Formats: sequence, structure tokens, C-alpha cells
Amino acid sequence: MAEKKKNNYKEESEFIEKLVNIRRVVKVVKGGRIFGFSALVVVGDGNGKVGYGTGKAREVPIAIQKAMDKAKRSMKLVPIVNGTL
Repeated sequence: MAEKKKNNYKEESEFIEKLVNIRRVVKVVKGGRIFGFSALVVVGDGNGKVGYGTGKAREVPIAIQKAMDKAKRSMKLVPIVNGTL
């Protein structure tokens, strides 16, 4: 049987997740307007690893989940000196 694909990031409970912004976006087409949502999320572990991601979808929860997944995949190490950047 097929094995499950492993993720390169830690479990969700180990990260601090902050929703920065949610916007309603509009795509104008021949038949009218199509509404969607865009979300910006920042994720960090509190020890110098931080990442951000954006997600777009027709519904808010899906956009937020996509943004969190992208943020966790784009984690970078930020050097912390004496408790600050």
C-alpha cells in the first residue's frame, strides 16, 4: 500500500500562528463578479523560526488553511541576539 507523505514541518501545536489580514477580492468576468477571499498568516516557533504565507479561496476558512500551510513550508531561521532581532 502507499505510504503517507511526511511533512517537512513540525506539528501544528508547536507553532504560534497569527492571522494578519483577510481581504475580499473580486474577479470580474463576462457574466458578473466572482468573490473570493485572501488571507495572510505569520507562523513562528518563538525560537527564531518564522514564516509567512498567503492563501486564496472562495471561503475564508479554506483561505486561512492554505495560508498556514504555505507559511509552515516557508519557515526561515532569524538570528536572535539578546532576546531580540
